[in-house]
Amino acid sequence: MTRSPRKLLIVTPKFHGYWRSIENAFMALGYDVRSHRYDDVSAGDKVYNKVRHELPAKIRGTGQHLSREQTTDRAIDVLRETRPGLLLVVRGDALTDRFWQAVADARIPAGIWFYDELTKMDQDLPQLADRARIASYSAADVRQLVSQGIPALHVPLAFDPGITVRHRPYDATISFIGARYPKREALLHGLVERGLPVRAYGRDWSDHPVDRLRTWRTSSIGVPNGRDLPLAEGYGVMHGSAATLNIHGAQDGFTMRTFEACGVGAVQLIDRSDVADLYEPGTEILVFKNEDELTELCRKCLADTPEMRRLREQGRRRTLDSHTFRHRAHDLEALWAE
Repeated sequence: MTRSPRKLLIVTPKFHGYWRSIENAFMALGYDVRSHRYDDVSAGDKVYNKVRHELPAKIRGTGQHLSREQTTDRAIDVLRETRPGLLLVVRGDALTDRFWQAVADARIPAGIWFYDELTKMDQDLPQLADRARIASYSAADVRQLVSQGIPALHVPLAFDPGITVRHRPYDATISFIGARYPKREALLHGLVERGLPVRAYGRDWSDHPVDRLRTWRTSSIGVPNGRDLPLAEGYGVMHGSAATLNIHGAQDGFTMRTFEACGVGAVQLIDRSDVADLYEPGTEILVFKNEDELTELCRKCLADTPEMRRLREQGRRRTLDSHTFRHRAHDLEALWAE
């Protein structure tokens, strides 16, 4: 049976549902797409994996939750069943070399897109590069790979304008949605101490008894908070806030939030001056270097001036013009170019 050159298999983690945005973007470009979520398991398997893999991983301090052998077996089965003409793997560090050998044996043109730093993943890069072309959201990782003689493509993350935003009334707060890391906690505590109206969303911040139990906490973090939000509701919170924070950790690539906050028309406060490669600081996005600058910008945002309303509009326009998943799908097509 001849494989269709436009039949694309995407092997991806559930990734907060972003797999569907990637799938839809390639469908819009005319591909016949099937997606396999390699970490999507049944209720019974979830219980087994929580006891067999997730709890031991938590104790060891590793990030592994599923058996790599089980994950690989399922992905190989889908590969053989689908018989795609092209393959895109997203992240993929849960797959063993047996999967990539199956790809090589089937002679399928393959690409892989990393949305995390190489140091946070277990990959045999020279061997992987023999079987797939590599793209990464990290410009620094791309430079490192190229310096080692491994071809690589820089493809940032993106925004999906097809997701319906659950809009909320305007709320004169500074919002933050995401995990709790030391840098983020320190900045939010600093804003609270300066009397600024801050609210953080997510299980790591939430005072709800269930969330405290899930995160092994007995006391409050001390920042006004809310529970985890579905993506569409998170978009509504960002848009409805006076401004929303984007605080990076030890990473080079820009988080999905960078494109989502501007994409939904929020005022985004970001801690990275190199965002100038993506957005124009001051007119599409606001950049801060320290807590004093952040405090000043927060007060400016809370005034809700015409300048801030223009910034919302211009940030959204730039996102729709340059930073959607369809733009990224078009860039990723280069992974299969001859």
